[in-house]
Amino acid sequence: MSYYTVLGFEKEPFSTSPDPEFFYQSSEHKAALTNILIEIRLKRGLSVVLGDIGVGKTTLSRKLFQVLSIKENIDHYLVLDPSYDSEHMFLLSLVRTFGIELKSDSLNTLDLKEVIKKFLFQKGVNEKRTIVLLIDEAQKLNPISLELLRMLLNYETNEFKILQLVLLGQMELLPRLLSIRNFTDRISLRYMLAPFNREDAGEMISFRIRQACYQGSEDLFTEDAITQIYQHTQGYPRRIAMTCHKALKFIVMKNRPIVTEEIIKEIIDTEVRLGWHTKDLLLKSNY
Repeated sequence: MSYYTVLGFEKEPFSTSPDPEFFYQSSEHKAALTNILIEIRLKRGLSVVLGDIGVGKTTLSRKLFQVLSIKENIDHYLVLDPSYDSEHMFLLSLVRTFGIELKSDSLNTLDLKEVIKKFLFQKGVNEKRTIVLLIDEAQKLNPISLELLRMLLNYETNEFKILQLVLLGQMELLPRLLSIRNFTDRISLRYMLAPFNREDAGEMISFRIRQACYQGSEDLFTEDAITQIYQHTQGYPRRIAMTCHKALKFIVMKNRPIVTEEIIKEIIDTEVRLGWHTKDLLLKSNY
C-alpha cells in the first residue's frame, strides 16, 4: 500500500512529474498561459518564457499542450529535449515531430528544409491551420538550431507568421537569443516566471491535496507548517512539492496526524545534516 493511500488519497499529491492535472495556476502561471494563447491566436510568431530551475516551466508546457488539444484548427507539437549536435539531426527531429513522411532516407539538409517549408505552407496557408511548436528546455538549443528556428520564423504571409514557436527555458537562454542577429526583434512575447508568494504557495498545497481526492476530515498542513515550507523553498513550486512529499511520508512513518511546523523544521534539519538540501536535488526531476 502506498503512503498516500494510508492518508486517504486516491493519487500521489506531490509528485514532481509534470502532470497538467496537478498544475496550480498561480497568478504568474495564469498570466503566462493567457499571454501565450493570445500570441498564438494572433499568429504573432515567437513567444519566450524564461525562469529559474523549478518555477514550473515544464508543467506549464504540458498544461499549454493540453489546452491546445481542445482548440479547433490548431496543430501542436512538443519537443522535450532539443539538444542536437548538427543541423541535419535537428531537421530530422522536426520532420519526425511534425509527422512528415519522407520519400527518401537520404535527403540532405537543403532537402529537409524544403520538406518542412512545404509542410508549414500546406498546413498553415492552404489548410488554414495554426501550427504551434513548443520547445521545452530551450536553453539546450545550440547556435545552429537557433539559427534554423530563426529561418522558420521567416515563413509568413502578408498577415501572419506561419509557425507559432514557444520556447521555454532557463534564464541563460535570453543572452543567447540576444546575441543572434535578427532574432530578438522576432520575439513577440517575453515572459519571466517568478516563484510563488506565500499565498500562492498555500493555495498550491491545498489545490494538489484536492486534486488527489483527499478523503480526510481535517487539514493535513497547519498554517505555520505552510509558512515554514514557503520560507524553506523560497516559493519554488518544485521545491514545495518535494518538501510536502517528504512531510507526508514523515507523518505516515512516525504515525503523526498532521504536518506541523516542527515536522518541517525536523525535515529541514535532516536535509542539512545529511547534505541533501532541496536545491541540490532540483536537477534530478522536472516540474
